[in-house]
Amino acid sequence: MATNKRFAVFDIDGTIFRSSLLIELTDAFIQEGIFQREARKFYEKEFNRWLDRKGSYEDYIGAVVRAFTANLKGVKYKDFLAVARKVVAFHKNRVYRYTRDLIKDLKKRNYYLLAISGSPKIILDEFCKELKFDKVYGRLHDIDLRGRFTGKIVLEDIINDKAKALRRAIETEKLSLKGSIGVGDTEADIPLLKTVENPICFNPNKKLLSYAKRAGWKVVAERKDVVYFVK
Repeated sequence: MATNKRFAVFDIDGTIFRSSLLIELTDAFIQEGIFQREARKFYEKEFNRWLDRKGSYEDYIGAVVRAFTANLKGVKYKDFLAVARKVVAFHKNRVYRYTRDLIKDLKKRNYYLLAISGSPKIILDEFCKELKFDKVYGRLHDIDLRGRFTGKIVLEDIINDKAKALRRAIETEKLSLKGSIGVGDTEADIPLLKTVENPICFNPNKKLLSYAKRAGWKVVAERKDVVYFVK
C-alpha cells in the first residue's frame, strides 16, 4: 500500500448505526435461544431507567456488555456468525444520513476508511463490509479448538484505547495524519478525535459536547430528516 494515504476513522454505534450492534446482537441471541432469557435481567433495569430518562445510556450499554460477556462462554462460533449476519441483514440500512453520505463522499475521494468500535469484531466485520470499510478494529473474543467461545477477550487493551488502536492502524497500514478525519459520539472517542487533524463530534453526548466546545471541534447533529451544525 502506498504511503501517505489519507484516512477517516469512525466509531460505529450511535455514529453510523442508529443503535448498538452489541445490543441488537444480544437481543437476537436471546430470541434465538443461544442465550437464556434470564440474560435480559442483566440490563433490563438499566434499560428502563434510560428509557424513562432517569439513568444514563452509558449505564445501560455497560449492563448489556456484562450480560453478553457472562453468557458467551460455550457459544459456537458458527451460531454466533449466523445470528450476526441475520442482525446485519435486518439492520444494515438503519444508519444516519450524515455519516452515510460522508462515507460515500470520502470513498469517492479515495480515503482509507477505518472503523474502531467496542462491539464484537465478528458483527462489525459484517456491518462494515456493507459500507466498504478498509479496516475494522473491534472486540476480539477467544475461541477454543472446538470452535466455541471461552468467554475471554483478546487484546482488550488495544480496543479499550481507541487512540492506541488508531496509532497501530496508522503504522501497519502506512497512513498519514495529514487531512485525517475522525467521527465519534461520546467521551470515549476523545483520545481518537484528538489524534486526527479534523475531528467531528456527531450527535455527541453531554461530556463530548462540552469538550468539543472548549476544543473548537466541529459538532454536527441529526434530528429526523434535518442535519445541522452546532455552534
